[in-house]
Amino acid sequence: MSIQTVGIVGAGSMGSGIANLAAMSGYHVILRDVEEKFLENGLARINKFMEKSVSKGKMTEDEKAEVLERITTTTNIEQLNDSDLVIEAVIEDLEVKKSVFSELDQIVREGVILATNTSSMSITTIASATKRPERVAGMHFFNPAQLMKLVEVVRGFNTSDETVQEIKEFSKSVDKEPIEVKKDTPGFIVNRIMIPQFIEAIKLLEEGVATAEDIDKAVTLGLNYPMGPFTLQDFAGVDIGYHTMEYFKNEFNDDRFAPPMYLKQLMRTGRVGKKAGAGFYDYD
Repeated sequence: MSIQTVGIVGAGSMGSGIANLAAMSGYHVILRDVEEKFLENGLARINKFMEKSVSKGKMTEDEKAEVLERITTTTNIEQLNDSDLVIEAVIEDLEVKKSVFSELDQIVREGVILATNTSSMSITTIASATKRPERVAGMHFFNPAQLMKLVEVVRGFNTSDETVQEIKEFSKSVDKEPIEVKKDTPGFIVNRIMIPQFIEAIKLLEEGVATAEDIDKAVTLGLNYPMGPFTLQDFAGVDIGYHTMEYFKNEFNDDRFAPPMYLKQLMRTGRVGKKAGAGFYDYD
């Protein structure tokens, strides 16, 4: 199926980033969220990103205007019926995602791929909310979507080879490097490796082995990572890491993935996470 129009559900940091990426790559984008204020915030993030590109000479004002013209915003999910591909980027809540996919399944044309940007959750479970599980797959972008090169293309139990190939081709068309996750496992590849590293870093901190600053410095200088585990968790949202650990623990039935006590204590303050505006460095 030729993709001309991309529907995006969710105008948060990931959804707006994916929308910006697709529009910069020449696709018409329909960006949907439940309230106008979320759409306005999403457009503001898109505008801010491109303003930086203009100031660095990577884009002209005319090119920026053309990109914005290719993005249509709406609170009406039925306007996604013209989409040739729909990418969901709502909150990491399995029941919310299933509800969105069930609704999309009723709206978009038969044969249109429904992709989820979930970073950890079961593609098979999400696909079960539709009558087209063979056309449902994971399409996990990384933040910021405009810059990060990787896309994890994740198979659900029933995802067809054709669906995987079409998502790979679309990923390449927006200048990304797709990799195929052949089995539907929690966390896929990147988060499956990253979450245990987060857990060990937090345990080192709570055991008093080193400060968050020195643990970050050890990882960046010793492993040549671009940022340390605490900086990365603060950037992504401490609450997201916590809920991912809980999901892993339950899905794998393995306490190795349980959130450390220090992280639980931070969560109990009610102040951590991107929305709350606080992270590990606020409590170190």
